[in-house]
Amino acid sequence: MRIQAFVRSTLLLLFLASSPLVYAQFQQPTDEELKMTADPKAPGAAAVYLNVTEIADNPHHFETTYVRIKILTEKGADLATVDLPYQRDDVNQFQITEIKGRTIHPDGTVFPFIGKPADLLAAKTHGTEFDRKVFTLPSVQVGSIIEYSYQLVYNDDYYYPPTWLIQRPYLVHKAHYLFTPNNNKFTSLSVWKVLPPGVTVNKDAEGRLSLDLTDIPAAPNEEWMPPIETTLYRVRFYFRIPGDLDSFWQVQGNNWSKNVQQFTDPSKSLRDAVGGFVAAGDSEMDKAKKLYGVVQTLENTDFTRDKSIAERKQLKLKAVKHADDVWTQKSGTRTEIALLYLAMLRAAGLTGYAMRIVDRGRSVFDPGYLYFDQLDDTIVLLAIDGKEIVLDPGQKMCPFRTVSWRHSAATGLRQTPSGSAIATTPRQIFANNILQRTGEIAIDRPGSIEGNFRFTITGQEALYWRQRALEIDETELKKQFDQWIAAMVPSGVEGHVDRFVAIDNPEVNLSVEISAKGNVGTATSKRLMVPAFFFASHSGHPFVDQQKRLTSVDMRYGETTNDEVKYHLPAGVEVESAPQPGNISWEDHEVLITKSKTDPGTITFTRTLARSFTLAPSTEYPALRDFYQKVAASDQQQLVLAAISTGKEIRQSCNSTSTPSCLEQRPTL
Repeated sequence: MRIQAFVRSTLLLLFLASSPLVYAQFQQPTDEELKMTADPKAPGAAAVYLNVTEIADNPHHFETTYVRIKILTEKGADLATVDLPYQRDDVNQFQITEIKGRTIHPDGTVFPFIGKPADLLAAKTHGTEFDRKVFTLPSVQVGSIIEYSYQLVYNDDYYYPPTWLIQRPYLVHKAHYLFTPNNNKFTSLSVWKVLPPGVTVNKDAEGRLSLDLTDIPAAPNEEWMPPIETTLYRVRFYFRIPGDLDSFWQVQGNNWSKNVQQFTDPSKSLRDAVGGFVAAGDSEMDKAKKLYGVVQTLENTDFTRDKSIAERKQLKLKAVKHADDVWTQKSGTRTEIALLYLAMLRAAGLTGYAMRIVDRGRSVFDPGYLYFDQLDDTIVLLAIDGKEIVLDPGQKMCPFRTVSWRHSAATGLRQTPSGSAIATTPRQIFANNILQRTGEIAIDRPGSIEGNFRFTITGQEALYWRQRALEIDETELKKQFDQWIAAMVPSGVEGHVDRFVAIDNPEVNLSVEISAKGNVGTATSKRLMVPAFFFASHSGHPFVDQQKRLTSVDMRYGETTNDEVKYHLPAGVEVESAPQPGNISWEDHEVLITKSKTDPGTITFTRTLARSFTLAPSTEYPALRDFYQKVAASDQQQLVLAAISTGKEIRQSCNSTSTPSCLEQRPTL
């Protein structure tokens, strides 16, 4: 065996050394490239790609990549650090090898890369490890040209079809892609592509596929973009079993549905277990909710850590082949737990169906991409009283009848009484995702404040923080929440979490108690001006500074933000002016409503921003931006306080730290 392995390795090395396609030779830069300080084809760009070459050879089990980049600004110098992710496992034996690189200064001086790349763990899930090779090219400065090449090699028994990522962070002047597929009568090579109009993949007489492009625009980088996988130019090759293209999803869906039926067919032991959780007098909804609570208590390895083969063996855990195995082991992946819940519903006599969908945070379902594994997650459809309720038991800390936004407005395959069908889940309802911010603020005449607040959170934001709490300790959770608060409160104010309430109970509202202090006011001899809308004056308003839009807008989910903040005014002052009630709307999409109420010694501001839409095409961007510009202007309005006097100035004897004595001090009249 060692001799055979040596012979295979030697033959591969001989091929690699002799093939003109493997190593793209480093190019001698032109005088124009060396002297370039900006690119008229990419005004203001921090860098441009001069060349990108990717060559994949399935028969010889390798890919090579060559990249050449011109650095135009300090920001572009960040490209000197190259991060190459790849999959590592014991079966396919992926490796990144033959890393070469160099830096060329504008005067032609060459600095070769002679270091050793770092090998870092990027992620590990379900026994598959994703690693990264990271290296930094030397002596990179503005005006440099950097270039590097590397190989991805893999097991001789494996064929790895490439994915060509056509768009990169900056303009690409020239790109060349070449793929030599294997000839395998048992599979068909398919291609899924998103390319500019008129561009196509070419095939030569020997079956090699190629693509050549020039002046590829930089990848869009806009806030609130759809999943990047749906917007970038790319070509993905994949192998599939030959068959009728028109019936692909019907056949795949029916096979998947049969497997689900077998997995979720409740055994006697599972029926007995379910009988211990539900009572004969329970309604169908009560039964479904009780069983949902049961599976939520199990270990969900997608939110903890998947056990290695050695650990499973030590714990005497067997491979999961049926819902019984998940229940017996009291743990499973999010898909396994979702299917266990479906099995328990059926054991309780309820009607439910599985649905396999694409994670909308990653991509969207494309029926033209004939690849079942584009589907990511499993949810459950519960049929009660002629209606179907979407449930998300595989999401840890997800309340009953709440669905992660990644699984809403998501398309995939669902079970039906007769097999399967393509379907889409409902969108989020904005009234189900609420952030309520309430509190009281004591303010003194120099503008120092102390306040106590309560955030009451339901829906997606609550789900996010509860899932974060599973991954980090309370100290780190408070730190991250404080960072979130910092983006809301006015400049000069610090807010800190005092405690979380019901962080571990998803069936009740999440509450967060917060204290804040600092200085918000602008004081003159006679007046004090403070932000009227405490939590909105400093918030970054999206879209305001972006005049044009390339991509559609994806806000993930609809939501409502309600604020009610009461200012306790210092003695001896009165409200000189305050924002008038406001109502700004973008019809059928979003609305902002503001009000104020003045009482002796206090003024209370309320603000409601309700957004019902999730997705907006780029054609609607002008109206969207106009709305947010008006919102930003409204949120900057000030509360103006003046002394109650005969015109004499307010004596400002307090320092910047508010104290009870300062808050009680009256002006000299």
